Amino acid sequence: MERIDIEQFLALRKHIPVVDVRSPAEYERGHIPTAYSLPLFDNEERVHVGTVYKQQGRQQAVMEGLKIVGPKMARLADDARQITGERQELIVHCWRGGMRSESMAWLIEKLDIRCYVLQGGYKTFRRYGRELLSQPREILILGGYTGSGKTEILQALDDEGEQVVDLEGLARHKGSAFGAMGQKQQLPTEHFENLLFDRWLDLSTGKTLWLEDESKMIGRNVIPDELFEAMREAPVIKIEMDRSLRVERLVREYAGFNKAMLHDAVQRISKRLGGQKAKEAAEAIDRNDFPTAIDIALDYYDKAYQHGLSKRSSSTIHPLPVEKDDPQANAHKAREKADKVMEKTGMGKQ
Repeated sequence: MERIDIEQFLALRKHIPVVDVRSPAEYERGHIPTAYSLPLFDNEERVHVGTVYKQQGRQQAVMEGLKIVGPKMARLADDARQITGERQELIVHCWRGGMRSESMAWLIEKLDIRCYVLQGGYKTFRRYGRELLSQPREILILGGYTGSGKTEILQALDDEGEQVVDLEGLARHKGSAFGAMGQKQQLPTEHFENLLFDRWLDLSTGKTLWLEDESKMIGRNVIPDELFEAMREAPVIKIEMDRSLRVERLVREYAGFNKAMLHDAVQRISKRLGGQKAKEAAEAIDRNDFPTAIDIALDYYDKAYQHGLSKRSSSTIHPLPVEKDDPQANAHKAREKADKVMEKTGMGKQ
């Protein structure tokens, strides 16, 4: 068994499988992306051993753990072999790099598989991720009212070689009451953060990063403070598109969904819309008048977005009027605008 630090872990995991020996509940709440779940204890067993540790001490807890693990050893060993394949190397971690990972490493090495244990375990990965987000970085925010096509513009920027992180893609949510439609079920915030940390590892520190303007919460997922604070200070390239074009886009995106889902979304913002407006939107949905329903909803979303902008320094907001809903063309304009902003502010200079 060889103990490795986080830097060694990040290098080795590119070609050596990683197994997470924490309980299934711990893994589901959040895990290192690409790690396999190979729990030493199930959820109830973990609670039991932890209770024994607190009430009777470490030695008795170890004995209880051995009673539980003993009958499982053959299956755990076989699962480890299946994950390892022909590689004959494996990285193991638990919460803090303690008894669980050491016990699994001992078993795995009996199979003549070289085993590495991450010092500090999963907790170290989490700490390292937050440190990454805290490092200074040049950020540009792509803003604009709902329906401006920001996500597609970011994708076009990515296709053109710009450095982009799609926060809504990681969160599986488009950030509004309607944002869960067409998306997979959201993951816990802890795992959203892990996906973000993992994405951050691939970024170039010497290259400007584009992000979409977001609220603190994207659906149920929360943007870490370290990143959100940096986003609020960054320059905003604000797409300004005619409202009619935005309505057309939103009709294309949402009119095909089940009416019950659309009604539920309207209900969630009914207090902010006002009772009469919410009623009018619901009636418009019932008669398939989706442009009217969306236009009503935009009354709320436009005001909400403008309120968010008002919390920024006006000097950081740079309007970019666009005439068409053309993500590729608008991405090109956004790059040109960004070049001017960066030249004016001194961004991009080493």
